[in-house]
Amino acid sequence: MSDRKKASLLVVVIDTNPVWWGQRLEDGPGKSLTQFLDSVMVFTNSHLMMSHRNKLAVIAAHTNQSCFLYPRTESQEAAAGGGEPGCSAGMNDGKYELFAQVNEQVMEEVKKLVLTSLEGQTETDSLLAGALAMSLCYIHRCEKESFAGEDLSSRILIIKGSEDNPSQYMNFMNAVFTSQKQNITIDACILDNESGLLQQACDITGGIYMKIPQPSGLLQYLLWVFLPDPTMRPKLTLPPKAQVDYRAACFCHRNLIDIGYVCSVCLSIFCSFSPICSTCQTTFKFLGPPKIAKKKQKKPNS
Repeated sequence: MSDRKKASLLVVVIDTNPVWWGQRLEDGPGKSLTQFLDSVMVFTNSHLMMSHRNKLAVIAAHTNQSCFLYPRTESQEAAAGGGEPGCSAGMNDGKYELFAQVNEQVMEEVKKLVLTSLEGQTETDSLLAGALAMSLCYIHRCEKESFAGEDLSSRILIIKGSEDNPSQYMNFMNAVFTSQKQNITIDACILDNESGLLQQACDITGGIYMKIPQPSGLLQYLLWVFLPDPTMRPKLTLPPKAQVDYRAACFCHRNLIDIGYVCSVCLSIFCSFSPICSTCQTTFKFLGPPKIAKKKQKKPNS
C-alpha cells in the first residue's frame, strides 16, 4: 500500500454566454442561468465533501474573456476589498464555511461578469480555448505547490451550451494534447449544441462526453456521471461513448472539412488549393512531368 495521501483537483469550466442563456429563458422553466449555477454549486460542494483534501476551481468561459470565479485572483481580491475567507459565515448559520465561500464567490463573480458585458454582445460562442488553457496553468501551479507525500490527480469538467467556434480549433487542440501529455482527463457535459471539439478532447484524454437529454435534470447527471473520479469509473455502469467527429477546421474559412490540403511545413489545413501557405508563407513548387529522353534513331545501313 502506498503511503501517499490522495487528493483530487477538479476544475469546472462553465459556459456563461449571455446570448445563449437569454435564448434559453424563452424555452420554459428550469433553464435559467441561476438554476444552472445552483446545480453546479451542489455538484462542486459534493466534490469537496468527498474528501477534505479535494480541491476546486471554477472558470467562466464568456464571449470576450475567460476568468476565474473561484478561487479569486489577486486582482479580484483587491477589487472585492480583500475580505478574509469565511468573513460572511455569520449569514450562513449551519452551512460549512467553505461551501458558503464557494457559493458566494461564484454567484458574485458571475453577476459582475454578466452585468459588465450585456451591452453589444451578439456572439453565440464562448472562449473555450482560453478557459481550457487557464485550467491547465492552474493545475500545473497546484501540482507544484502540493505537499510532499500528496498524490494529486487532476481533471477538467466543461459544461457547455453555446455553439463551437472553429477559429479556436488550433488553440483548443494544442491545449487538449497538453492535457493528454499531463494525464489530465477532460469531461464534457453538453446542454444544447453538439460539440465536435469536445468530442475529440474527451476521446483523446479518456474522458466522458455526454449530451444531457433534459437540462432540468442537470444535477442528477452531474452527480451520477461526472462526480466519480476517473479511477473509479471502470467499476461503474456509465453511458456508452459517443461517436467522435474527427473532422478538422480549415485555416482559411474555419469550416469543418472532410477532405482538404495540408501544408507540408507547418501542417496548416485548407479547404481549397493555394500556391502560398497563408500561415507560414511557404511557396509550393510543382515539378512538371519528367521529360522522356528521345531515343536516337539508328541510321540505316547503306
